[in-house]
Order: sequence, then C-alpha cells, then structure tokens
Amino acid sequence: MSKFLTAALYKFVELQDTPALQQALQTVCDAHRIKGTLLLAAEGINGTIAGAEADVRAVLAYLRTYPRLSDLAHKESWSESPPFLRMKVRLKKEIVTLGVPEVNPTQMAGQYVKPEAWNALISDPKVVVVDTRNDYEVAIGSFKGALDPNVKTFADLPQWVAEQSAPGGALDTTQGGKPKVAMFCTGGIRCEKSTALLRQLGFDEVYHLEGGILKYLETVPQANSLWEGECFVFDERVSVGHGLQPGPFELCRSCRHPVGDTERQSPHYIKGVSCPNCFDQKTEAQKQGFAERQRQVELARTRGQVHVGAQMPSQSTEMKPL
Repeated sequence: MSKFLTAALYKFVELQDTPALQQALQTVCDAHRIKGTLLLAAEGINGTIAGAEADVRAVLAYLRTYPRLSDLAHKESWSESPPFLRMKVRLKKEIVTLGVPEVNPTQMAGQYVKPEAWNALISDPKVVVVDTRNDYEVAIGSFKGALDPNVKTFADLPQWVAEQSAPGGALDTTQGGKPKVAMFCTGGIRCEKSTALLRQLGFDEVYHLEGGILKYLETVPQANSLWEGECFVFDERVSVGHGLQPGPFELCRSCRHPVGDTERQSPHYIKGVSCPNCFDQKTEAQKQGFAERQRQVELARTRGQVHVGAQMPSQSTEMKPL
C-alpha cells in the first residue's frame, strides 16, 4: 500500500480572523509532520496537504472543528514518496485569484451539476460550455465541444468574458438575452468562482461541474465519457485519465508545462532544463543552473534520496484540487 496520503480541499466561506487561524493551522500541521500548502482569505480556504494517513486525517478533523468548516470536503490520492517538502499556511486576498473583488462565490455561484448529469447538459446545443483552466492545461485534454478561452492565468478570464459578451461573441448578450453557460475546471474551485462572475454580470442560467473534471473521470465510465485526452493535475502525476490513472506526461521543470512524447522528441527538449514551450525564454545562465539542478536530482535519486530540486514548482492558480 502507498505510504503517503494527499488531501486536496477548498471551500468558499466567509472566514474571520485569518491570522489567528493561520498560526493555529501551522502549529497543528507541524505537530503532525504534514507538508503542503494552505491558503486562507476572507473568502475561504484552499490547499493540499500530505503525510501519513493518520496525521492527515487528524489535521482534517481539526479543520472541521471550526463551525464554518464543519462540512469541508476533500479529495484523496496516494503516493509512494512525499509530494511536498515543507508546510506553508499563507494569507491571501483570494484563495484563487480572479481579480474582481465584487465577485462573491458564497452568494453568487452557479448551479452544481453532478458528474452523472453533466453529459446531458453539455450536449444541449443551446448551452455554451467553457473550460476555465489555463491554456497549457486545456492543450492536453478537455470536454468535447468546450470553448478554450486560451488564457495564461485565471485572472485573464474576466477579459475573455467581456470580449465574448460583445455582439458576435460566444456569450453574446444582444441576441435574445444571455445564453445558458456551463463551466468546468480541474477540481471545482475556478469554475465555482467563474460562475459567480457570470451571475454578477447578469447571466441567470449558469452551471458548473460539481467536483470538477477529476470527479467526472472518477465517476463516469470511459465508455460513456465525453472527456477527450488527459487532465493536468498540480502534483507529481502531472496528468490523469479515466479512473484517475496517471498519464504519460511529465513536467518541464523550467516552465511547469506538461511534456508528452511529441515534446520529448523535439531538439529543444532537455530533461530538467527546457522544452519547446520555453527553450527560447531562458538565458544560458538559467539553463546552466537548471542543468546543475537536474544533475543533483539524478545524483540524489541514485542514492535513494529526494533532492529539493525534484519538488513540484509551487506556483499555481488552483492548489492541486485532486
């Protein structure tokens, strides 16, 4: 059996006195040797933690002692090695950055749709289906017929919505009212906030996939699935398919983009140093530094150790919602 349990969680809820909660959570996580990241903001909590099963469950139980987090849900996965090397509890303005302060998911989020009912919804030709993830995530997989906003970060989505709401756009509001919209993301946090954005803009019929793509891949049989490709995840698996089985991608340690067979065959791919996406964006000094890091990683691996350079880069718009 795998040794390390990873728990991914988020909840939009009004939190007060987040500095005190930050200190308490850091103390509890350290006491249980838990590693990972938790983000706290006035709008809620978001993060991923990992460790021995009993310790992870103890931290989750502690979180649920707070009345507003008593129904906190989480998703689980297992690994043979620790996915994180340190524990950080951070205070943020938003638990997932959209950059529109007036959007309040606790009051304005769209309607949840169970994975079992998702196919029928997105097969309706009157429904506009929008993938709210970043461009490099969409590139390796999405739902059949979904629109790709082609955004670099989640904070770019409001601009895309504004552009597509104009005459002739996918969300055109001038032709007989606002369309029905279905939105999805990896684990639910971005599409929940996206639907709140649309409702704040006056869209009435807005839906989002409960539990995100990962819950869909876990729940819906492949034979009945409308998902095409792989789903990027913010952990060392890099991508998963149906049944949440790890996919064929690895991570470019330079730019954090997924690397598949096509990219690995490129002359611009150097393991741990560069890929076709970033080879021309790094200086020679940076590449030399990446090469030395990769050498240290491989040396540590031969010794049965984990080098800090092997850690997954921590920057993300969505904290590993497995």
